[in-house]
Amino acid sequence: MRGIDLAALSKTQKLRLEKALEELESLSSKVNSDASVTIADSIAVNHEDAILKGHGTADLNGEVVATLCGIVERVNKLIYVRGLRSRYKPEVGDIVIGRVVEVVQKRWKVEINYSQDAILMLSSMNMPDGVQRRRTAMDELNMRSIFEEKDVVCAEVRGFQHDGLHLQARSQKYGKLKGGQLLTVPPYLVKRQKQHFHHLEEYGFDLILGCNGFIWVGEHIEAKDDMVEDQVNQSEEQEKNYTELETRKYICRAANAVRVLSTLGFNITLEIIKGIIELSLSLNLDIHEMLSSEFCVVVAEKEAERRKSNKRRR
Repeated sequence: MRGIDLAALSKTQKLRLEKALEELESLSSKVNSDASVTIADSIAVNHEDAILKGHGTADLNGEVVATLCGIVERVNKLIYVRGLRSRYKPEVGDIVIGRVVEVVQKRWKVEINYSQDAILMLSSMNMPDGVQRRRTAMDELNMRSIFEEKDVVCAEVRGFQHDGLHLQARSQKYGKLKGGQLLTVPPYLVKRQKQHFHHLEEYGFDLILGCNGFIWVGEHIEAKDDMVEDQVNQSEEQEKNYTELETRKYICRAANAVRVLSTLGFNITLEIIKGIIELSLSLNLDIHEMLSSEFCVVVAEKEAERRKSNKRRR
């Protein structure tokens, strides 16, 4: 993903950014700050319990200290530190976005920013005809007509099996993604939420926040019944096989908003992305100007103001 060089900040911009980040840090709750540790920070534990020291921890002069930057996790008596820059750790039910890397017998292998490629079985997804039936040898031969190498797909984590991590796509909202941009951010910036699929009607595009750090911004596609859709597909595709210019501009603005948030290390949510798009429009900025260091500083200042106003309301 195209980055933003914060090293090019002027002295004034650096001071403004530091002030905004300090305000954001002061506004963060003590509970969250206690859970975040840097190298050599002491981790509060009850020494009367027989605790188990896991990854990212060490014993120093009778205290448990962190050996890397991250979040303290506790599972029963096990204490470990989850690194912020670590790879994605899948959980059942996670919405993920990935890229097909290989088509093999009755399955696709999908790269999802995990330590190994995920597996999407032919039997774990809807067929193009929309009929629930047993998969045939002909279906297997036609697998590349559904997904082929380098296709971007959306699916759900089904679970771990003996041969690896399995995905499923048995819903109309899952499947092949096209007509947009795929962005990669650190997975910890995307929190697990009730809703990861968003349609921004005012801008005409869809936003999918993958738990694995892959984010999709693309043209809105109505979920239709496949049987009905097949009857009108040919004529519609001939009439429109492109994305409207205005929609493409909004897609680029949303993608740049994600890039700005990733550079600043802010959590990526629908509310904040919409706020950045509206901010860029109110400042009459061109799309490429959203990647300037000045706009990054302005976003940090506006985010500090937003959180401060939210805290006052409470």
